[in-house]
Amino acid sequence: MYRVLLPVGGDSEHVLAAADAVASLPNAADEVEAVILNVYEGFEVSGEGGRVDSEDVWNEENYPESVDIVEDRLAEAGVETTRRREHGDPAETIIEVAAELDVDGITMSGRRRSPTGKMLFGSTTQSVLLAADRPVTVILDE
Repeated sequence: MYRVLLPVGGDSEHVLAAADAVASLPNAADEVEAVILNVYEGFEVSGEGGRVDSEDVWNEENYPESVDIVEDRLAEAGVETTRRREHGDPAETIIEVAAELDVDGITMSGRRRSPTGKMLFGSTTQSVLLAADRPVTVILDE
């Protein structure tokens, strides 16, 4: 069984291309298991009303609609799926979960960004590519 980690954010527009890439793997219906991972990004906000930490509002069972959409797409292709939700830094969590589950590869969607945009806002995809100790496939949806 070939096990793939498929990180899915809240944007369903880009993740379907990554789901289709997983579904198109050889013998996907019989030989591929996809672990759909959603990471709720940690945050902390302070203001006049007090302090709010992402730990206080995150719900382990509250998956975004994009996870359902990806799961449905993979099910249509006959790919076995499981889902998982974590809290923390997305890139770090993706790397940690990939190692914990000892997946064979990571398949994720990405967006084209300018070098300045990457520098100012960072890039989860870029961080995973640089830190992963296993193959990473990035699907760029036009």
